[in-house]
Amino acid sequence: MNKRAEKMAENRAKLIKAARAAFTEKGYAAASMDDLTSAVGLTRGALYHNFGDKRGLFAAVVDQIDSEMALFAKRKGAETGDDWLGLLAEGAAYIELALNPDVQRIVLLDGPAVLGDPSQWPSQNSCLQATKEMLSKLISQKVVKSVDVEPAARLLNGAALNAALWVAASDQPEEALPLAVDAFHALASGLHNSTSG
Repeated sequence: MNKRAEKMAENRAKLIKAARAAFTEKGYAAASMDDLTSAVGLTRGALYHNFGDKRGLFAAVVDQIDSEMALFAKRKGAETGDDWLGLLAEGAAYIELALNPDVQRIVLLDGPAVLGDPSQWPSQNSCLQATKEMLSKLISQKVVKSVDVEPAARLLNGAALNAALWVAASDQPEEALPLAVDAFHALASGLHNSTSG
């Protein structure tokens, strides 16, 4: 039974890796299920068994990339050594990832079209939870104004996500990026409690 579970996990990982490359290069619509499976020596049956369908495989790829994005942003935040600056750095790092080809194509351009509202994705919910926890901490430290954490976290996450979506869809993403990061910082700074010293 362990061998079977290992083989399934191996097949799953192979399919996700192949799909990630194909979705980045060709986009969701043009990526063929037969090409995806034959590239890793598997059948359509393996794809259906592991993911249900092409959309299920795409969702798994989006979840993987979105989770990587969250970890990257968290690392960037931790590097600041300051909770408030870390919160700003996390948002900016998330936006900056819009220049990454697989993030841009899969998560930000095709993702909403295929999977619907990104704020409803499971990976986005874990980001929201982390933002709520950090805001609660900052409010208790009186670094952030005393506001309701739920809407504040949703607004911050939504601002970062929408800025990334805008950068990804821009004709000049490299030029849009600093504008988006500056605007995100300006919006977020409205939460800062300037009397906290």
